[in-house]
Amino acid sequence: MSDPALDVVEFVLTTHFYSENRDLDENDLPPRFRRVFWSADAADDAPGGVERPLTATDETARTATGVERPWDAVSDLLFTQRTEFSGEITITQPEMAMEWYQDHADADRIASNPTLVATFEATDGFDAPVDHETARADVRPIQADRVWIDALLEEYFDEDEDEDAEMLDLVNIRAPEEIETTLADLVLTGDQEEEIQKIVKAIEHREYLASIGLREIGKLLFVGPPGTGKTTVSRALAHELGVPLVEVKMSMITSQYLGETAKNVEKTFEVAKRLSPCILFIDEFDSVAKTRRSDEHAALKRAVNTLLKSIDEVSLVRDEVLLIGATNHPDQLDAAAWRRFDEIVNFPKPDRDMRADILRVVTREMDIADFDPQVVAERTSGLTGSDLRMVLREAVLGALTEDRMTITQADVMAAVEDFEERDNLKNMDMIDGEGAELLGETDDAGHDHGAGHDHGAGHDHEGSRDHGDAAGDAQDHAHPQD
Repeated sequence: MSDPALDVVEFVLTTHFYSENRDLDENDLPPRFRRVFWSADAADDAPGGVERPLTATDETARTATGVERPWDAVSDLLFTQRTEFSGEITITQPEMAMEWYQDHADADRIASNPTLVATFEATDGFDAPVDHETARADVRPIQADRVWIDALLEEYFDEDEDEDAEMLDLVNIRAPEEIETTLADLVLTGDQEEEIQKIVKAIEHREYLASIGLREIGKLLFVGPPGTGKTTVSRALAHELGVPLVEVKMSMITSQYLGETAKNVEKTFEVAKRLSPCILFIDEFDSVAKTRRSDEHAALKRAVNTLLKSIDEVSLVRDEVLLIGATNHPDQLDAAAWRRFDEIVNFPKPDRDMRADILRVVTREMDIADFDPQVVAERTSGLTGSDLRMVLREAVLGALTEDRMTITQADVMAAVEDFEERDNLKNMDMIDGEGAELLGETDDAGHDHGAGHDHGAGHDHEGSRDHGDAAGDAQDHAHPQD
């Protein structure tokens, strides 16, 4: 449980020492503090910043710490005082306050505040749990904050201008702090983990790669069925790298006026370059970059050519833009599009062991009794990670209808059966087949009930998963935490 006095003392100490030490910058402030003091007018050479001096008041302390009555939390401490007129809370004896803070805060908490780590390092009689450089490296950079991204958008784009407004309408921009899923939350194949590590290392050594002439790097194509995590991994990678995610569905930039499609492609890449460093994630990549045919509309050919040219002109090394394309239909991609990507990452449906691991990850915060993920994994062949999350959601909701917050193996298995029944309904012929009978639209006379309910005939369940997974993919896209 959080200690209100400790929270407020840390905030007031941080404002005090950050204001004093001009060698510190915004990346020395914990994100929850710098957000309070962000100003779009703080710097001439940046979209915004934090202006000194920082003032701790009841209002700023409440916003930064969540403590409803900040002064009441620290008023009995000998080293604090409050100005009645302005409501400013100050430190009267800094070293006494530092001693109190060090006695009450654990090492991890101190290490998460680079401003205080720098102060401890520079003050005799105090030891910091980590060095200042390490503390800074572990704090999310200012460029990953929503306030920074919004300030950049405001600086580069005028939403009152039709062209700029149209450009921003094409994309969905996510700040890393808004992405709840991390790579640690995901179950990845060995190949997926290897490719992610390559990208992380490429970003760390970007200057080295440029110096040896390796600039065409950082263009990934994710291929696999719906619901297998292509979007989720891209979001988690943005969270891991601390960079914005510029997300676009290619079908959204395919205008009904074919001549506009090429222009929309150019606009999308322009947004990404202006927001760099960032990840540009293009979903449904195959909707434009399909195999070209001789009878194709000339405007669509131009759109494909524009897309290929834009891919050629963007670079992780030069522009700090990591490009990720995703497709459920790799067989439809133009051969020239394939050649633009330096890595192809496969996202297959999970095997039994991966399904069991996914079930363990998803249920780790649930109260679940007698749960055997291996048994459930054995029973759910063909289901994707998105499908499994849907199954567990139904198990939880089913238990809640019985006023239970503990789910059981039986709840999960019942949810699996419900999922399969839903999948069967989705694949029924509602006009002439089984679905028509369910709707009461068949003539009972002469109807062969036995034949009508033979689910084994004409319904290869394993094969039908590709149709059913479309809903799973929608789940995956709708819930960033998936």
